[in-house]
Amino acid sequence: MRIENSFIPVQGVGEKTERRLWDDGITHWEAFTPNAVGPTTADRIENYLAVAQPRLDDGDSRFFGETMPESDHWRLYENFREDTLFFDIETTGLSHHANSVTTVAFHRDGETRSYVNGRDLTAEAVAEEFASAKLIASFNGKQFDVPFLEHEFGIDLDLPHLDLRFLGERLDLRGGLKRVETVIGIDRDQPDITGRDAVRLWHEYERGNEQALETLVSYNRDDARNLEALADEVTTRLHDRIFPDP
Repeated sequence: MRIENSFIPVQGVGEKTERRLWDDGITHWEAFTPNAVGPTTADRIENYLAVAQPRLDDGDSRFFGETMPESDHWRLYENFREDTLFFDIETTGLSHHANSVTTVAFHRDGETRSYVNGRDLTAEAVAEEFASAKLIASFNGKQFDVPFLEHEFGIDLDLPHLDLRFLGERLDLRGGLKRVETVIGIDRDQPDITGRDAVRLWHEYERGNEQALETLVSYNRDDARNLEALADEVTTRLHDRIFPDP
């Protein structure tokens, strides 16, 4: 699914109207003709497309994040795949008010980068990672990772955000990240660790155990890296569920 297949950002166009357009063979912006819908809706679609196409040509993902219903932000993924930033954090606990971020991993365009508290994990480094992204993706990040990062580093993450936990639940892929990975066939070389293990490893590192930090960073990196395969799978399944066969 690409942005150019979508008509629901247009005022007055819901899922039923979009489905009817698709069923009539209008599956792409270029295929739209004014006689496909009533005159008011046709004017709205044409006005939207006149603005949207230049924004798409300019790679303005925020425009589509603002105009596309939030539940359909996954439709941005195919257009902005190479500029999607996958991220995952580890912390000392569950409260972003009482606990701290220990490690952060970012994965984008085949490269994974890690940052460690007390070494190179700074507000500037985190802000720079997000500054170059068009789309961000996480697993439960809207409820967990983002509040931690915004509170601890004073940043505002206003990019379109694919939270793969909730997208997966729409496909009956429920549970934690590791369970969902197992269901769809994403393998890991190392056994799983829990959030409690992550806290324990960090405290062991603080007591001088460098191996504990290496283990923690490795799992954090795997989490971020595997989000790409999960995003590929989830967006493909959502596409297949709603978009007509060619």
